[in-house]
Amino acid sequence: MILTDPKYKLTYFNRPQLLAQWIGARTTVVVAGRRTGKTDSIAAPYALKMMQRMAGSTGGVVVPTFKHGLTNTLPGLFAAWERWGYKRGIHYVVGKRPPKSFALPITVPHDWEQVISFYNGSVAVILSQDRPGAANSLTLSWIMVDEAKFVDPEKLNNETIPANGGIKTHFSRHAYNHAMLILSDMPQSKKGSWFLEYEKNMNPEVIDAIGAGVYEIWRLKQKILEMRKRGVEPPAYLRGHLRRLDQNVNRLRSIATYYREYSSVENIELLGEQYLRDMKRSLTPLTFQTSIMCHKIGIARDGFYSSMQEDNKYNASDFEYLDSFGFEYIPEAMDCRADRDLDRYAPICIGMDYNANINWIVAGQPDEHAGRLNVLKSFYVKYERKIPALVADFCQYYAHHQNKTVVFYYDSTALGSNYAVNTIDFRHTIIREFEMHGWHVQPVPLGSPMRHDEKYNLINLGFKGRNRLTPYFNRQNNDDLILAIQAAGVERGRLGFRKNKAGEKLAETQDDLLEHRTDGTDAFDTLYIGCEKRPFTGLALASVTGIL
Repeated sequence: MILTDPKYKLTYFNRPQLLAQWIGARTTVVVAGRRTGKTDSIAAPYALKMMQRMAGSTGGVVVPTFKHGLTNTLPGLFAAWERWGYKRGIHYVVGKRPPKSFALPITVPHDWEQVISFYNGSVAVILSQDRPGAANSLTLSWIMVDEAKFVDPEKLNNETIPANGGIKTHFSRHAYNHAMLILSDMPQSKKGSWFLEYEKNMNPEVIDAIGAGVYEIWRLKQKILEMRKRGVEPPAYLRGHLRRLDQNVNRLRSIATYYREYSSVENIELLGEQYLRDMKRSLTPLTFQTSIMCHKIGIARDGFYSSMQEDNKYNASDFEYLDSFGFEYIPEAMDCRADRDLDRYAPICIGMDYNANINWIVAGQPDEHAGRLNVLKSFYVKYERKIPALVADFCQYYAHHQNKTVVFYYDSTALGSNYAVNTIDFRHTIIREFEMHGWHVQPVPLGSPMRHDEKYNLINLGFKGRNRLTPYFNRQNNDDLILAIQAAGVERGRLGFRKNKAGEKLAETQDDLLEHRTDGTDAFDTLYIGCEKRPFTGLALASVTGIL
């Protein structure tokens, strides 16, 4: 019979969550599908344990970007702590100097802006990799890495890992000093796979010994609790044996690496079968296999955009704007003001693609001096939402942009066609819709669409940095476009390489979403070809006449 202390409130944890907590290895790596509760019930109790057991310590919460930490990681931590009785403003504070009633950390931060402070003096510093030098001069006793597949391993190894040495005079003999928790779903790229190597570091015999010790500790505690319930005081030797057993388990934990992979099925009791069906319907087969089923998938290297590399993606958060939220996530405020890559006084260039079922805008700004095209953000609408709704989405997101001018690149496919609208062709519809929202449109015709073999050569030379402009994608604002580009296939035609567009005319299925087909990539092609071949020379004039 399992006996529980009536002072404690029962909390449900699934198997991956329980095992991560029970094993408690100093280095823990959990690769699990979406919605397995990685942040809520693995990261949250881990951070809580580190800060409670090493009072006064400094830990680091590593996130790929500050925007990700603000919107994903921190809300999950705070919600779990709240559920377990830890109140913000009472037991911990965020982003400000703690009250005098709180103990001070052993190493007092120079700046409290990115710090979570607990009542016992422990602190956790938010280390976002897009904020330069975030880990400089820190001495950390533990770190937690969230969404590891998006984390740059070189920055982690060069900046954060060296700081995770702990304060030797205080925690040198503590089992969790220099602890590290790594969480992610299965990566889809080689660069994002760095943490999979930790599987080689795990000694299964050590993990089995820890598991056996944890079970024996539980069994003895149940025996002691049962004796006290009968009014019998447990003998001293039993309590001493329990203490030594706990010490031995912690010694094993201090040298252990624990690595596990789990699919989202592990949390089916809470998610339900319908969630898995919905995800299979809404995600591409590759994303479903990696992000839900947690399968390792080889990455194709022979697509239409085969020269695109991880280096062609970047993060660009405006920290001053995001910091103004005070760690409160406000979805409606996540507009262009959160983007640091936007030149707020220059026009925005766009390329589009038109289809009866899906329509795209890909927005960018060329930086002639740096030789790059920043692909700022992409938008799409499906089915009953047509071009007017697409333009409205763009204008709402860029409502705070100072230069209300769009440079509209289009080829002959925008002329004389109207299957995405009702009366006039795409070009006139788009210009009219932008003008209705108060924007000035500078149309730039490109003539007939470029041949596929020429386009293939031009764009892949661009990715290699051998053209006037090299394309770079804002990761956070182009999720679906990046997936579509990475999945775009190639076929050989009579004129050479062609983009495989065979799937565009097929009905949408649960394994083949419209937004992950080649339509969006065609909009990107138009944007890149326009900016590379037909640079708009009226930018300066537009900034003074068109209209700020």
